[in-house]
Amino acid sequence: MNATAPNPLDRSEYIEQAYFYGLLEQRIVQEVPIQELLEQVHYEIAANTRLPMAVGFLLTELKHLGIMAPAMSRLGHYFTPFQTYLITEAEREDGKFDMRVALRILQAEAKYRVAGATCEGLFFFQFEAICRNRLRYDPGLTAVAGDPSFGASWRDGVLQLRREIGLIDLADFLFLHSEEYRQKLIAAGQSLERRGPFIFGTQEGRIALACRRRDPLYLFGALQRHLGYPAVPRVVPVDRTADVIPQLFRKIEQLEQRIKLMEQENRTGIDITKFYGKSARDRGH
Repeated sequence: MNATAPNPLDRSEYIEQAYFYGLLEQRIVQEVPIQELLEQVHYEIAANTRLPMAVGFLLTELKHLGIMAPAMSRLGHYFTPFQTYLITEAEREDGKFDMRVALRILQAEAKYRVAGATCEGLFFFQFEAICRNRLRYDPGLTAVAGDPSFGASWRDGVLQLRREIGLIDLADFLFLHSEEYRQKLIAAGQSLERRGPFIFGTQEGRIALACRRRDPLYLFGALQRHLGYPAVPRVVPVDRTADVIPQLFRKIEQLEQRIKLMEQENRTGIDITKFYGKSARDRGH
């Protein structure tokens, strides 16, 4: 069984982070500016954690810069590089990454850490978030490698994937860096020099071997089904039905007015003088 990854913060911090990201994601649908949202939720967070101070700093920087990511990067002892990277992508003016999606991912990751995340589970969750949302691999994998939960071997493996992404199939990379492949090399009497690092387990290696030359999302799905790794959440589009119905009523009223005018024109012609405004002389009388 894979060992639980060490969390850089206390468990209580991630409980409050999950609550915080969930509140923002729920209320951002109301199209309230993020600055007002931070002011609203600032006092709803438990004061026995460091999150209120972090949110206060985010709010101060947001008032000056208009974005949160630079402030999160300055709080590197509290927010991980991956958390900062997601917010950076969501705040890009030329990007298409929805802030609601970023907040939902951050909430799910915080909940996974509370439940006892493993290095393998964290990596697959973060990498799937990058793939599924078509984010940039180079800064994304650099942020993943910078997660304090990962040791030196994991950082080396993630940075190697960053260099080789696009040149090697993801399933091949996972298999070649798995315990399954290491055991095969030992059984064949081959040297382990310049191989690895072997950061994935036996089961991951077998699943990766079975998913070669397939879409990476199928690989992630297989890992989630067989090994219980968390899935990356996707935000359901906002239901705009409540806004559409009043608009339909206004359109119907406009059509009724046009039909009345057409009927009047067909009968007697339209007296356009009734649409004139009163002149100054008429108002004087």
